[in-house]
Amino acid sequence: MMTEALYALGLVLIVEGLVYVLAPHIIEDMLRMLRDMPPEGRRLAGLIALTVGVALVWYARMVAGG
Repeated sequence: MMTEALYALGLVLIVEGLVYVLAPHIIEDMLRMLRDMPPEGRRLAGLIALTVGVALVWYARMVAGG
């Protein structure tokens, strides 16, 4: 379980790092969009991201058989 958590954290950091290295202007645009978005919109975006993340983890565990 701990190994899986470390893999997951490592993958998140890889993806985050790639965005900063390959397209830092996208981060600036996203931060600007988030600043202009009302709190309810940010909350909804977070809920959607959370739901998609849980669904992906659930699906990956089902496919892997465990």
